[in-house]
Amino acid sequence: MIWSDRDIKKALADGRLAIQPFDPRNLTPNGYDLTVGDIYIGGETRDEAVIPPMTWFALSTAEYIRLKNVTAQLWIRSTYARKGVFSSFGKVDAGFEGCLTLSCFNTHQDLSLKKGERFCQIVFEDLLSEPSHYYRGKYSGQNNIKLW
Repeated sequence: MIWSDRDIKKALADGRLAIQPFDPRNLTPNGYDLTVGDIYIGGETRDEAVIPPMTWFALSTAEYIRLKNVTAQLWIRSTYARKGVFSSFGKVDAGFEGCLTLSCFNTHQDLSLKKGERFCQIVFEDLLSEPSHYYRGKYSGQNNIKLW
C-alpha cells in the first residue's frame, strides 16, 4: 500500500520514518517532495548550476531520511520531466538512512538548478512483513553526494 499524507505524518510521529529537515509544505497527497542539496557537474560540487543540454549531473537531496519497516520509490517531478531531464531512480530499501544521490541527464535545453528546489517525490510503501535484515550498505549514512 502506498502511504497518504496522513500515513506519512503518523509514521513521522511514531518513528517509522524520519525526514530531516521536514517541511509540511512538501507533503503531497501520496508522498513528499525532496529538494536539491548539492549539485555535482563537471567534477565539481555546487549550490547552483546551469546544466547544458546533453550533460550528465548528479545531486543529493537536502533531506536526510530514515526508513524503518517501510520502502520507498522515487519519481522525478513532472516539471523537470517536461524540461527533458531523465533520471534513473531506484527503490529505497527498508533500513536506508541518509541523503539520497540522484543520477540525472539533461537532454534538451539549459537547465537552471539551485539548492532547495523541489526535484523529486518520494513515495512510501508498506512491507507485508518485517524484513529478515535491513539495508546497511555502503550508501548508508551519507550526508552528501556519493557516486561510488
